[in-house]
Amino acid sequence: MTHPATSPNGRRKPRQNKDGTSVSSDILSAAGSIPSSCLHRIFRAAEAKEEESGTEVVKLHVGDPYFDPADNVADAFVDAVRRGETKYTGVEGLPELRAAAVEKLRLDNGVDSAVSRLLISPGSCQGLAALLQSLAEPGAEILLPELHWPVHLQQSVLAGFRPVLYALGDNFRPDPATIAAAATPRTRVLVINSPANPTGVVLDRDEIAALLELARARGWHVISDEAYEHFLYEGEHVSVASLERDVPVAERIVHSVFSFSKSFAMTGYRLGYVALANDHAADVMKVTQEANIIGTSTPVQYAGIAALETRADAAATNRKLVQRNRDVALSPLVRAGLMNELPAGGWYAMLDVARTGLDAETFATRLLERKGVAVVPGNGFAMRPDVDEQGRIRSHDFAPWARHLVRVAFCVDPASLESGVRKILEFVDECGDAGAGSSR
Repeated sequence: MTHPATSPNGRRKPRQNKDGTSVSSDILSAAGSIPSSCLHRIFRAAEAKEEESGTEVVKLHVGDPYFDPADNVADAFVDAVRRGETKYTGVEGLPELRAAAVEKLRLDNGVDSAVSRLLISPGSCQGLAALLQSLAEPGAEILLPELHWPVHLQQSVLAGFRPVLYALGDNFRPDPATIAAAATPRTRVLVINSPANPTGVVLDRDEIAALLELARARGWHVISDEAYEHFLYEGEHVSVASLERDVPVAERIVHSVFSFSKSFAMTGYRLGYVALANDHAADVMKVTQEANIIGTSTPVQYAGIAALETRADAAATNRKLVQRNRDVALSPLVRAGLMNELPAGGWYAMLDVARTGLDAETFATRLLERKGVAVVPGNGFAMRPDVDEQGRIRSHDFAPWARHLVRVAFCVDPASLESGVRKILEFVDECGDAGAGSSR
């Protein structure tokens, strides 16, 4: 699949005025060159299917939990509104929330942060975007894995980075030597996402140490996206910044991004925080946030304080709910040969549907049409953009090895998940190993 403004071979088609004359591509903005992600395309397709059919779609395409925040979170939000705590806060966020987050990082993550280096954001996604803007330089490159969260790539281009993709090794694991070979003198940032979206891969301490050693030797920044920090089913979660506790603050390179959405089921609240590596980076991001948000919702920040007060119980309870889904509902997919193993962390699993003879886009489209189940084509997580010197995407294709991968979310209601998995297996059987009905 190509961007709507591209031809079948992925090259950009000339834009046109209302009178049919062409518009120079030179005036196209970087944002205007970025394709919509596979996540939003399937989201819209699922909504259209429900409207057309009048029946509910089994939604395995979106990472929205079936469980709710703890009662104290909603109570704190409502109480803040009723007290009139609805004015601006500083761009950095409420001091009380920042202090609570710093203490949480110290106790739970082994990260040595400080209130002066911790900023609250309206969701970790916005925090990531602002962080990337803070680190971007003209012509700078950012290292992302070939199989990545599409928003990481979109945000990188919007910030002005040229994304450089590196190949993953066995079972989607990063290899320092491969990353080093992909880097250039223009490389400035390495993104680490563990547990990973979309693969569920969890990096161990030695793997993270090797990546951090490479980044430090090359003079790169590291962005550690830890949105799924509490959803570990095998191994332990290692915060990248915990490995530089003994490094002087001014020499630290790890910027860590955290979310309230996953651990505390606060997806619609939109709340996250960024622990900057050093004081200079924090000062720069404060200016970035002044231009971006003015401030994060004040009542939501009070809800965040409440969430951190009961974080241990809430996070443990929510992890058990998702792990039960993983262990019970996903095991049939392993037995059917659609997965090699259960994901070690996160909320997502990647299936290989090559035996059906269908590519990921066709599989997802027909599964939605025939079975009413929405999944995300995995090739959309493996987009390879060709970026020009102005930071605009001239064309793009997808890694060929990802053409048979689809992603399913297993944080959804257990009954829906089990129904969706059953329908996926039915559809795979109907396709047959010979790929009956394939358009390829």
